[in-house]
Amino acid sequence: MSELKTGGQIIWESLIHEGVDVVFGLPGGAILPTYDDLYKYDYPIHHVLVTHEQGASHMADGYARATGKTGVCIATSGPGATNLITGLATAYMDSTPIVAITGQVSVSLLGRDGFQEADIRAISMPVTKHNYLITDIRELPAALKEAFYIARSGRPGPVLVDICKDVQQATMAFTYPHEVSLPGYRPHMLAPDDDLIKHVARLINEAQRPVIISGQGVSMAKAEAELRQLAEKANIPVATSLLGVGTFPSTHPLSISWGGMHGEAYCNYALQECDVLFAIGARLDDRLTGAFSTFAPKAKIIHVDLDPAEMGKNLSIDLPVVADALLTLRALLPKVESNEHPAWLGQINDWRTDSVERDILTQETDELIAPYVMRQLWHATNQGDATIVTDVGQHQMWEAQYFNHTKPRSLLTSGGLGTMGYALPAAIGAQVARPDEEIWVVAGDGGFQMTMPELSTVMQERLPIKIAIINNGYLGMVRQWQDVFYNKRYVGTPLYNPDFVKVAEAYGIPGRAVTHKDDVYQAIRDAQNCDGPFLLDFQVEEFTNVYPMVAPGKSNADMIRRGRPVEN
Repeated sequence: MSELKTGGQIIWESLIHEGVDVVFGLPGGAILPTYDDLYKYDYPIHHVLVTHEQGASHMADGYARATGKTGVCIATSGPGATNLITGLATAYMDSTPIVAITGQVSVSLLGRDGFQEADIRAISMPVTKHNYLITDIRELPAALKEAFYIARSGRPGPVLVDICKDVQQATMAFTYPHEVSLPGYRPHMLAPDDDLIKHVARLINEAQRPVIISGQGVSMAKAEAELRQLAEKANIPVATSLLGVGTFPSTHPLSISWGGMHGEAYCNYALQECDVLFAIGARLDDRLTGAFSTFAPKAKIIHVDLDPAEMGKNLSIDLPVVADALLTLRALLPKVESNEHPAWLGQINDWRTDSVERDILTQETDELIAPYVMRQLWHATNQGDATIVTDVGQHQMWEAQYFNHTKPRSLLTSGGLGTMGYALPAAIGAQVARPDEEIWVVAGDGGFQMTMPELSTVMQERLPIKIAIINNGYLGMVRQWQDVFYNKRYVGTPLYNPDFVKVAEAYGIPGRAVTHKDDVYQAIRDAQNCDGPFLLDFQVEEFTNVYPMVAPGKSNADMIRRGRPVEN
């Protein structure tokens, strides 16, 4: 007969069965029995103590994105659980596998508005793939097994398991289930239909102006090599979504960078003029497409995605393929013919030349501007041999424009939800997952302050994270919108910032303020030469804007661009 285990023991042993070796959390009364069992039984799971539960959910997210594994966060009931919500919503929008474990008041207190009771199952329902409320210990093993299966299967996402306190204290004979039984959940991990693949291949072979859009789903499927083979065989230019950055090397001759609201102008032109658009593993959301009715108006659109709900959600799709990205590419490669497309690639190169002359900002001013910082960071990291974790705002767009990513999972960022405060805790999760990787936080001065207390977690865990704050004294992207659309009425956007170097030093982290362009590269090298964490406060010019820019509801063809340089 199996040995009796407490609910707390079952939680930890289930995590071990799922290959978990680290969790991110903050204890409290309703989850304390589980924490006590971690101490008593010395399970081989490292607990990373956070300063705020939002940080725990972002750390689990960063861990998952850096590794492809499922991240785990843990919190107590009431405010502990509700503090996870922003991180769960971030993971849900960007398809990141997370299992969140929360304590709940005892069964006898449910629904009585007791101390720190919150109906986290109802609260989290819109931002999780699935969730559970466990009121009987006999339900616990299967729920945990199912949670990990649901989180990582099909289109990945977060799952929450809310466990009453007395369930954690109860005992039962425990055997971890080997299988799940979920008749109503059939995730799509399909090989594509052969006739459908023949149709896709015919469209690609007959195209005169083809373009590939590669999304994050390519990375999730580990299909980067097959994507590159397809592009090179048929000489098809490759654009990416923001979250797809790194799925195709941005220095490759066929790369046309990324498109959308702040994507490269030449990429947007190519998307608007192509005659066949092969989108794989990308949601085709509004930030990529601009006005749905005007996107790729001349193209037959082929959309490959694991989630059938994405088909036709935003655009009229000519050929929907609900299938796994890797299996689709492998089936397609033998049927796609070698091709050249010289006129099309020549046209794109002309647009590219115009974009470089008009949109790129690195050398034309003596002022310290953010794009210059990004390009110097790229040079200093051996031209991109690092993982960058960005926050959300202007700096996020500049990073994607000026830092050339050539390897998968090298840009971690909040895409769908646009969560300010994401970068620092997500970088902690990524660094815990990949201790030998050079990891940089790139954050604005506004977003950084939202989760700045996690600097204590950096020091507690002795993590060598490097931090670059792009400090322009404003909520920069909001100020840019006020500049462009609201006649420069800067309401609520100027910031009164602390001395970030002194803040870092208060946590025991060395730092340096950078105010001159000539000091940027050496400051980055100084940070790299530091064995532990290091913070750089780049005090950049205040009113630099991100271009190109597509106004909300407008076509990608109608970009707001920087003025052309004046010829002498």
